[in-house]
Amino acid sequence: MAAGPAQNYANHKTMDNALTWIAVLALASALLSLTAIAGIPHVASASPILMAIAVVWILFRMRTYATRLQDRIIRLETQLRLQRVLPADLAARIGELELTHVIGLRFASDAELPELVQRVLANRSMRSDDIKKLVKDWQADHLRV
Repeated sequence: MAAGPAQNYANHKTMDNALTWIAVLALASALLSLTAIAGIPHVASASPILMAIAVVWILFRMRTYATRLQDRIIRLETQLRLQRVLPADLAARIGELELTHVIGLRFASDAELPELVQRVLANRSMRSDDIKKLVKDWQADHLRV
């Protein structure tokens, strides 16, 4: 599958900076709540707002993590399926497909995959919605997050 920038030891680790900011918001909210206990109630009034922002942000990040993981699983499942279904000349080109292509192709039946893969490789600007519209025998995915 087509990849982003080259990865090596120096850049292989990733950290979610948004999660750090969520933790800072939650900590600030907790500290503001403590000011109410210490007898400074007007400062503590910001605490529920900060906590609400942190909770909404956490929910958004959880959704992002789930869909990113699901995209990785879809990529693997579809890659294995393509290796099984495609003729050798097309199977050799599976690595040229981008994730957005794979996400669209996964809904196609085995019979129509070779033709769709050829079309995608000929027109790499196709996105997953474009590919999904070309699928004639839709294979449902009821387990999508």
